[in-house]
Amino acid sequence: MKAVLMAGGSGTRLRPLTCDMPKPMVPIVNRPIVGHILNLLKKHGFDDVILTLWYLPQVIQNYVKDGAEFGVHVKYAIEADQPLGTAGSVKACQPHLDETFLIISGDSLTDFDLGAAIRYHKEKNAIATLVLTRVPNPLEFGVVITDGEGKITRFLEKPTSSEVFSDTVNTGIYILEPSVLDFLPANASSDFSTDLFPLLLAKNLPMYGYIADGYWCDVGNLETYRQAHYDVLSGHVSVDIPYTQRYDGVWMGESVVIEPGVSLEAPMLIGNNCYIGRNAQLSANTVLGDNVAVGENSSLKRPIVWNGSYIDGSVSLRGCTVGRNVTVKREAQILEGAVIADECIVGEKAVIKPGIKVWPSKVIDPGVILMESLIWGAAAQQSLFGANGIAGLVNVDITPERAVKIGAAYGASLGMGKFVTVSRDQNPASRLISRALVSGLLSVGVNVLNMDDTPIPIARHQVPSLGVAGGVHIRLDPDKEEQVGIEFLDTKGLTVTSSVEKKIESAYFKEDFRRAKLHEVGEMSYPARIRERYQEAFLEEFRTFGPLRPLRVVVDYAFLIGSVILPSLLGRLGVETVVLNAYQAHNPASRDKTRLAEQLSEVVVALKADFGVQIDGNGERIVLVDNRGHLIKDNKLLALLTRMVLQDQPGAQVAVPVMAPAAIEAIAEAQGGRIIRTKASARSLMATARDEGAAFAGYGGRFIFPKFNAGYDGMFTTAMIAYLLAKQEKSIAEIVKELPPIPTQHEAVPCQLEQKGRIMRLLAEANLDRQVDLHDGLKIHSDGGWVLILPDPVDGIVHLYADAHGGTDQSRQLLDRYKDRVHGLLGANV
Repeated sequence: MKAVLMAGGSGTRLRPLTCDMPKPMVPIVNRPIVGHILNLLKKHGFDDVILTLWYLPQVIQNYVKDGAEFGVHVKYAIEADQPLGTAGSVKACQPHLDETFLIISGDSLTDFDLGAAIRYHKEKNAIATLVLTRVPNPLEFGVVITDGEGKITRFLEKPTSSEVFSDTVNTGIYILEPSVLDFLPANASSDFSTDLFPLLLAKNLPMYGYIADGYWCDVGNLETYRQAHYDVLSGHVSVDIPYTQRYDGVWMGESVVIEPGVSLEAPMLIGNNCYIGRNAQLSANTVLGDNVAVGENSSLKRPIVWNGSYIDGSVSLRGCTVGRNVTVKREAQILEGAVIADECIVGEKAVIKPGIKVWPSKVIDPGVILMESLIWGAAAQQSLFGANGIAGLVNVDITPERAVKIGAAYGASLGMGKFVTVSRDQNPASRLISRALVSGLLSVGVNVLNMDDTPIPIARHQVPSLGVAGGVHIRLDPDKEEQVGIEFLDTKGLTVTSSVEKKIESAYFKEDFRRAKLHEVGEMSYPARIRERYQEAFLEEFRTFGPLRPLRVVVDYAFLIGSVILPSLLGRLGVETVVLNAYQAHNPASRDKTRLAEQLSEVVVALKADFGVQIDGNGERIVLVDNRGHLIKDNKLLALLTRMVLQDQPGAQVAVPVMAPAAIEAIAEAQGGRIIRTKASARSLMATARDEGAAFAGYGGRFIFPKFNAGYDGMFTTAMIAYLLAKQEKSIAEIVKELPPIPTQHEAVPCQLEQKGRIMRLLAEANLDRQVDLHDGLKIHSDGGWVLILPDPVDGIVHLYADAHGGTDQSRQLLDRYKDRVHGLLGANV
């Protein structure tokens, strides 16, 4: 006999489980619904089956194949352009339906005797027979009313309470004669319940309802999906469970490891290759897919866990559904009715509240209490890029596997056959990630010029001269040493634009890249004389300046030797250099910044040096110590460098970000210079400095001299300070003493991501009568100064900067005033 299995549903009400699979592929006791239906069809003599497909058809095709595994012969009818409806999709199969045939939905689980329904259909000499069942609450189904002979007299599609005249409902299983299809239009959308059956009824054709005995469940929502599992385990439905019943009510697959102290309560199902850790407690109606690991002391009560998921120790799962390849970390809780879709990570001690849905590939941070669903495309969806490239914990967020994929996505965004540079710092973790990323690049046919451990200022400097399509630099975060960062460079050595980041991100998430064939795999080479070329260009910049007056400078590497070539460069310029802590140390305790700064200050004073400088391990950021041992950093260092550069180049331009202190304008005005304000991002500062021909640019201890290098360069900055100081008769301490006061205050205020837009709008609306600058963030000017409200691009915080003319106290008062406003708006339901 022939059957049509309608398997085109997308399963909207089962989202997020069906984001990446059609509804008939959702597993019940570890077998897709479509597999259970094919087994039922084979059991009752249906050997030829046509599957009608629409949503993600290849997923079902890959599973069912030709049907041989189920003992049936399968054909496919795929609705390519648009869904044709339940009846329209069957109409498209009309050439293959030349005898009585059965139609069954791929959305339900049943053990009906289909053979008995066929016999009833033939006994009644019906043109159409609908298989019906009785349900306690028919409001969600199509009600069918029959007379005493079983002939259908009326249809009620999802009736209201006042319209319920029967508890017999349409199960979506029909037995039809081929002639029925002649009543349907070709190549048009039509439905059995709303189009065909009312037409047959109006024509008074013999249409009967067969009330079947047995189990039937429309797996229409997440609650009934879980209930279907419980019904199978409890024996309410007769389906084949693909595992051995090891104990009464406990089904178990092959190669299962159960450690001592584990408690198992029937009924339950444990798939193949599962691991249950010590003292774990698995209560009745627990279902574990294949290759699931459950850590010690975890408590599982009625969860449905799909294949490949990892449940860490001391985790609580309560009546929830956990998708494929999900990681649930220690002491996390997923509560009743919650659904975690495929590939998610639930952090330590996170709590997923009842009924919450988490869409695929989300990361729930440790300790988060999730009270709202995380939906695909919402702000909670993890973005690959942050403020400075891609960053995360080594071997947790940024793993070698992920680095391979990042490399492939970046390479695909450039195109096969292109060349890129790859560089890194000297940390072993950076080397690990670098090698993995290189593999990803090579796999999509991109060639790699591997610079190995090269500081990023040198890498940026060399990118333009090498003529490559871009570059990648891997390094530890100087402020969060447990994190590794991956930064991407354009053809000029600048940080890439946000549009390029989005292109890489899109390829990463979609996995939209073609792997190279054998002869297309990229090649890796090691460019020669990278440091030497940088040194030659470096010295050439200073060659025209002539000899400098003798200077003594103390350079502190702080146990991070990324800028090891600096002393020799300064020596070539005639600067006597004393070096501190010039060896690599991976122990963070040895690099305590406060202690090292105190040591540097003591050495500068003891040696009567002109100044001291501490350079971070990436060779970008510097901290200065003047000749009297005073620390100079951040805004004061920016002011000092602005004064020294503009005194040497009167009338020049200096680029600073929007949050830089107002004192910078005063310094520039006194020297006839001009300040260019940029957005807060490093990319904006670099691009503006280059495009506007600025003498230099900088903020936060990082400085750019665009004539020499497109990005931050601590080594060149140190040499420039030495050069500028050598031309003046004053010491650094004397110059600093002449600088105007810098009263700028800064504070970060916690603010949820989804609140940022509302807070900025309300603050802008409240200050319509003031001068407001929207260049980046919200900068509100007044007679007494300005305040800047700047949302953080990554974290859930808003930065507040205040700069008042009256001094530090007034700036603090101004900042506190706006901080109170932000807090008030966060608490208000506006």
